[in-house]
Amino acid sequence: MARQLYTAHLDQKLLLSEPAQCFHLDFSVPEMDKFDFIPGQFVSTVARDASGKQQTRAYSIASAPQENKFGLCVNRVEGGFFSNLLCDLEPGDTVQFHGPHGLFTLRQPLTDSVFIATGTGIAPMLAFVQHLFPDSGEDRSNSRDIWLVYGTRYETEIYYQKYFEKVAAERRNFHYLSTLSRAKEGWEGLRGYVQDHVARILDQRDSLNHSVAVPTAAEGTGFDIHAYICGLNDMVSGNRDRLTERGWQKKQIIFERYD
Repeated sequence: MARQLYTAHLDQKLLLSEPAQCFHLDFSVPEMDKFDFIPGQFVSTVARDASGKQQTRAYSIASAPQENKFGLCVNRVEGGFFSNLLCDLEPGDTVQFHGPHGLFTLRQPLTDSVFIATGTGIAPMLAFVQHLFPDSGEDRSNSRDIWLVYGTRYETEIYYQKYFEKVAAERRNFHYLSTLSRAKEGWEGLRGYVQDHVARILDQRDSLNHSVAVPTAAEGTGFDIHAYICGLNDMVSGNRDRLTERGWQKKQIIFERYD
């Protein structure tokens, strides 16, 4: 059965990084009053290439639900068809899509959580953070500690940095760390790979829990913490391996990879 296609209208295009040619694209869906999705899900965009073949590409939604709108985080890919098509869109242009799809969503009830991302894998994490810590309305974090560990190669590829820093400054239970694997001289922030910084977070948390009352597992989950990982396969696998070596169970580790 063919999936129902909708038309997304590009309302705003923001350049996140000139060197990486990464853009944040804000769309609306005029035929809908409300576009219902769960933070962490994705849409599949559809278009025909130069040969007339229909191409489909999945993109994580880089926004929390808001009326009939959604955002995407997209960077150019050499020789790529769909990413470059989207990067070339200008406000007023449209693209067809179907969705939402996917199970990369926050497990309920919410526990302490570590969000781990590299590159454009930051997209669903942006949706999570916007959902948990809205600019207005009820805080949905339930006072759980939320860590976002974001890794990129260069400083110019730290997407949405000012937003995450603002949330971290305003919400005591949101902790934002960005780390560079190829930092240039003069970079004063964290260096190295995300899994190393995740390990330090968990070591500190374990140490604190041994000195105070151990937090109880969220009712119905059996766990007091989850990890959510999004990025390329090697990064996802590396973090999963490190967590299982610590004794984490598979159900504690939720992941999505895009290569």
